[in-house]
Amino acid sequence: MGFLPVGWLLILPCHLAKSSRVFREFWIERPKQGDKHLVIYALLDSPRATGAYRFVVYPGRDTTVDVQSKVFLRDKVGKLGMAPLTSMFLFGPSNPSPTLNYRPALHDSNGLSIHAGNGEWIWRPLNNPKHLSVSTYSIENPKGFGLLQRGRDFRDYQDLDDRYDLRPSAWVEPRGDWGKGKVELVEIPTADETNDNIVAFWTPDVLPDAKTPLALNYRLYFTRDEEKLHSQDIGYVGKTMRSTGDVKQSNLIREPDGSVAFLVDFVGPALKTLDANTPVASQISIGDNGEMVENSVRYNPVTKGWRLTVRLKVKDEKQPVEMRAALVNGDKTLTETWSYQLPANE
Repeated sequence: MGFLPVGWLLILPCHLAKSSRVFREFWIERPKQGDKHLVIYALLDSPRATGAYRFVVYPGRDTTVDVQSKVFLRDKVGKLGMAPLTSMFLFGPSNPSPTLNYRPALHDSNGLSIHAGNGEWIWRPLNNPKHLSVSTYSIENPKGFGLLQRGRDFRDYQDLDDRYDLRPSAWVEPRGDWGKGKVELVEIPTADETNDNIVAFWTPDVLPDAKTPLALNYRLYFTRDEEKLHSQDIGYVGKTMRSTGDVKQSNLIREPDGSVAFLVDFVGPALKTLDANTPVASQISIGDNGEMVENSVRYNPVTKGWRLTVRLKVKDEKQPVEMRAALVNGDKTLTETWSYQLPANE
């Protein structure tokens, strides 16, 4: 469930986008007495690439997989999607269900987390868009990325059958320098939860020629303890909520004003240490297709964090709107970067 079937995709990486790939043979190394890991070897053989893989699997409450790979290209390819992760997102507070549903959220993951080479942490809430969407993050020597399921409260899901509150998160931690490239997020429209409509992967800027091997080593983590994946020195996004924008009238009645509202709760140990009167502000940018009409930050006594409220008006509903925001105190950055794409509405 969740990342369980996807785990084989991670262990057997899909390196060639839009191209067939075949693992011809597998070998399992016989464990020695007392070993708590399993070693698996695999041979890749396809029209466009050949390569060898070594996987060392450490099972447990948290499962880790050390991946070593060396791939030779046989032909030119447009793009390599490496260390791929796939998941499912149908709806949630940031992208509500278009039909009435007793479940507040239905997803295996609700966001893409990136730890960039320059130290920046980025959180991109997932969408189920009406049209295929690709988001790209240019990074040099990434420190990690993953598709996470933030939020473990059953009340956030209310599903007794599929227990989405128990779905694991998956995290890729590079070994060595990966150089310049991009973390790409692909979001595919889906009408139900049976389709894995979310894909995230690393793609290098420079591809090797046919005679040069491409080595990529990394560690995969599968866990339900997302906090340990994140830096404790800065706050992170606990929840992103989308709503119809409105303005409270003098009679206290809220009237819609044609805007879209986002409420982002930043939480975490680093924020809990701050006094409630700390002058926390936001650094925010909105793409050309959006006009910001509200940008406010207030202390949240329930989470002991801060809530960012952003209201914007969309200029062209046939186009998406890009947004980025983080909380600061003077010159000090307090949180990861919230990076969101409001999907096109048509």
